[in-house]
Amino acid sequence: MIILITKLNIMKLLSIFFLLVLIFLPKQIFSQDSLYVERADTLIALKRNDTITPELPDSNKIVIVFAGDIMGHDTQITGAYIDSSKTYDYEPTFRYIRDYITSADIAVGNLEVTLAGPPFRGYPQFSSPDELAVAAKNAGFDVFVTANNHALDRGVAGMHRTIRVLDSLNFIHAGIYRNPEERSIRYPIIIESKGIRLALLNYTYGTNGLKVPAPNIVNRIDTAQMRKDILKAKMASPDYILCAIHWGAEYEREENKKQRQLARFMLDQGVDGIIGSHPHVVQPIKLENCTSSDSIKKCPVVYSLGNFVSNQRARYKDGGIMVEIHLSKNDTSVAFDSIAYLPYWVYREKITEEKHIFYVVPVKKYENNS
Repeated sequence: MIILITKLNIMKLLSIFFLLVLIFLPKQIFSQDSLYVERADTLIALKRNDTITPELPDSNKIVIVFAGDIMGHDTQITGAYIDSSKTYDYEPTFRYIRDYITSADIAVGNLEVTLAGPPFRGYPQFSSPDELAVAAKNAGFDVFVTANNHALDRGVAGMHRTIRVLDSLNFIHAGIYRNPEERSIRYPIIIESKGIRLALLNYTYGTNGLKVPAPNIVNRIDTAQMRKDILKAKMASPDYILCAIHWGAEYEREENKKQRQLARFMLDQGVDGIIGSHPHVVQPIKLENCTSSDSIKKCPVVYSLGNFVSNQRARYKDGGIMVEIHLSKNDTSVAFDSIAYLPYWVYREKITEEKHIFYVVPVKKYENNS
């Protein structure tokens, strides 16, 4: 549960706090030093353990989970359509992995479609029904990163509608903006959970050759701009800086030289963890040396999570991993404790020749037919 608090409403919220126990509070946005600040503290937040069974939280530890490419191919759209009601239902996609997502303190996904409205289409210019985002929200996703090569698939109008839909569903999101003023207020994103403050950055290598007309902005990989953004994030005094980045070569199972060079640049600038997407297959996870004041620490670099859900059925493309980053806080600092991952497979159930239902199935939960 994400709770947003404005300075003006703090006293009011405190006065009615006990009346709102276990009720989701309406989200509000406030700026602090021109940064978009979110609160992710909850009364009964749950944290996963190794058996994917939620347990009561440790008050000074958080788990952030990241999901890879959330795609919307034609077969997925057809499979989600309910003829009797003329609506769409994506709940089955998240049914078997929902407990894992909701057990995290913060759950982040890469939304690699637009929510541009009908006509709904898949590749090459994606527009998925809003129900996809609704189902993701109900499954526990808190944050979507949206800077990817499909961000402009349906033009500026489609990009603007995507922003409006995500705002209406109270998603925290980063990557696409209607103008520089909006970007200045909303980016970088700062998320607070259990007293730990995170900064989240998001960039893409491009938009499939589609030009982004001013004043609209899709965050591009530009080291000069990234350096400025990292400095701005540091001004909010985050405990940990994360970057979700759309990079690399599609279907290559190893990272390339450009990815390694860019990762080193970000780490040298002060980014603490990097989560990659775009290749549609899993790439290596590495712990790299990075500096923190006068000491050396380890920073996780996940080169690619692979697909979260798609209609790509070839080996290595029909699944992926969710990565979890564990952080803990003591009296003086926040430490990176560990990184773990959960493999999953996308099961496609055939209903008719034209209709298939998609399920993201965590391997650990079902590998022994349990």
